[in-house]
Amino acid sequence: MTWTAPDIARTPQVLIGDERALLHSLLTRGREILLWKCQGLNGELLAIRSVEPSSMSLLGLIRHMTEVERGWFRRRAAGEPLDYVYCSETNRDGDFHDTVPDQAEADYARFVEEIALADKAIADLPLDHTALHPGTGTELSLRWIYLHMIEEYGRHAGHADLLRERIDGSVGYQ
Repeated sequence: MTWTAPDIARTPQVLIGDERALLHSLLTRGREILLWKCQGLNGELLAIRSVEPSSMSLLGLIRHMTEVERGWFRRRAAGEPLDYVYCSETNRDGDFHDTVPDQAEADYARFVEEIALADKAIADLPLDHTALHPGTGTELSLRWIYLHMIEEYGRHAGHADLLRERIDGSVGYQ
């Protein structure tokens, strides 16, 4: 039996609440949209790339966002000393370039696990908690990291829309 990405039930959005609840709700929405665009697809379909010369695929996006969740929330905000999952200092695009359709189920599970670990890592940090930007050494807040992650998911949701339409013609929003 071939594994396929499971159906995703969307979490109701928080429309009224404190800043943290609203930020987390928007972040959750972005995460769920990416998973929704993958539902029902097997590893072969998830690994289909957009157009040459791009190496972008839905599986690549899942792997990329695993790295991004881990990097921003766990490594930077929480200060956990972690290595990359798919990338390295010498292979910065391993998340997109090194996809293997037969490993899609494990990559998908790793992404879902990384979300839970990221949420746990920052659960007790205030929005004003600061960390250093990896490229510039500039101080930034957890609030900024939330907003950056919402932006990142928004950008990649558009990519996921186009990739899914290319794969099976599926369009629309849940």
